Amino acid sequence: MAHFSRVLGFAFAHFYRNKGTSVAAIFILTITTLLITGLFFVRGASNYVIAQVQNKIDITAYFKADAAEDDILQVRQELLQDGEVVRAVEYVSQDQALADFNAKHQDDPTFERALQEVGQNPFLPSLNIITNGAAAEYENVANVLTQDKYAVLIEEVDFSEKRDTIEKVFAITGSITRFGLVAGVLLLLIAILVVFNTIKLIVETSGQEISTMRIVGASNWFIRAPFVIQGVIFGAISFAICFVATALIAYLLASGISVIMPGFNLFTFFLSNILIIMVIQLAAGAGLASLLSFMVVRKYLKV
Repeated sequence: MAHFSRVLGFAFAHFYRNKGTSVAAIFILTITTLLITGLFFVRGASNYVIAQVQNKIDITAYFKADAAEDDILQVRQELLQDGEVVRAVEYVSQDQALADFNAKHQDDPTFERALQEVGQNPFLPSLNIITNGAAAEYENVANVLTQDKYAVLIEEVDFSEKRDTIEKVFAITGSITRFGLVAGVLLLLIAILVVFNTIKLIVETSGQEISTMRIVGASNWFIRAPFVIQGVIFGAISFAICFVATALIAYLLASGISVIMPGFNLFTFFLSNILIIMVIQLAAGAGLASLLSFMVVRKYLKV
């Protein structure tokens, strides 16, 4: 216990004796942690946008006009049983299709006249199918629906018309995901490099002190521990700053982001992921600073 008290004392002594470099280290850790946290928010927002885009993609199976509603609902139930592939199946009756068409074109007399000339409901009952998020899954569903057992019920499956659009959307969203991953790795590497050099500068200012402690027989643990604890102090302070700043920024930007991305609330995202954000900020602050302090001191200990 006495040894730990002395180590703790050395850590705080290093912190106060090198106020300039300590403030610089905290500043760099704070900026680094904020950038990493910002990347987490960007990832959350991009995942939301991707999900919204993918939710608008579907394929439609059009049933014959004389197909019984019970038979159509049975097909819907069979599709939903494959929950790993199919996420949602919406049944649209002939009457609902006509009502949706009239609502969409209520201000266009051309379409109204066209319907009057037809004289009857021209729309077919249908199932709109959304999968769990892969272009190949839509093709698999389309292949299922074109099997012989459904031929007496289904008039057409529009996958072939939508194939190119579906594949392009999933290619774009896949590229966004990969770009985010690469950007995250690069940002992390840059952050490690910057923090490493900052910690190295702080340790180098105590190089003579480390050499003296080795001469008098201090253990490696006793020499290394104050710098590791100092790194924890840097990280704890940067964490406190970052956490308060993140909450404030998320709260202030929430309304503006909601205008650009309806349905996505930045502050709600912060609250729902608060534990993950705390872990990220602690790891980026205290974890990174203490680990790099441990590594830098090894040079002087020749371990």
